[in-house]
Amino acid sequence: MKDNQLARNAASSQGIEGVGVESGTLTLKDLPSDERPRERMMAQGAAALSPAELLAILIGSGNTEETAVQLCQRILSDCGGSLKALSRLSVSDLTKRYKGLGPAKAVSILAACELGRRRMMEAAEAKRYIKSSMDFYQTLLPLVRDIGHEESYALYLRADNSLEGRPQLISKGGITETMVDVRLVLREALIRQTPIIAFAHNHPSGSTKPSREDDRLTEQLKNACRLLNIRFLDHIIVTDGAYYSYREEGKL
Repeated sequence: MKDNQLARNAASSQGIEGVGVESGTLTLKDLPSDERPRERMMAQGAAALSPAELLAILIGSGNTEETAVQLCQRILSDCGGSLKALSRLSVSDLTKRYKGLGPAKAVSILAACELGRRRMMEAAEAKRYIKSSMDFYQTLLPLVRDIGHEESYALYLRADNSLEGRPQLISKGGITETMVDVRLVLREALIRQTPIIAFAHNHPSGSTKPSREDDRLTEQLKNACRLLNIRFLDHIIVTDGAYYSYREEGKL
């Protein structure tokens, strides 16, 4: 305790700010004033900062060898420079791989990624009409772009092809498949009293090629909708940058 107090007094007497004496971590205050992300953002705006600098603002400090900016540069480099890849990491991944990155900092990074995803979802929700498979794809992409497992969604449309509420999450699965209960899809249409259903799921692998299970599910959905006099608009497979439409391929 006495040694720590002496160290703090010595740091104070030398005018050192922002350095964790006990941990020796480097903070944003250790950078020259014209290189500090917070100051640069206030002076030049957020667009002037690199992704690493923006992340550094969130975590505040690095470790004994790296400033927050250097640490975030290394994290992004390990992710191939991709914020999408970063968003797929877990709190455990971040804390185990990077010295100086505790749970609180890791949560801050992933919370920022989630906010970005939700901002994209808001933009998708603003498009209220589904007139084509491309409209459908652009509406669903923000929901599944950054996830590493399969999810399926149903869109419920009014007679004029306008969306009734938000896309409904039907199921979550693993890396290569997700189980879908057709009854849940139809039940929600009856509750919302919508005459049109569109269905989608993602392929985290990036392949748009439908599987046999995808074909089987499409046939089940089509037949179930026919029995209830509901129009089955489309089933699309969503990837980041491309999609497969059963309707466009003439399979509906």
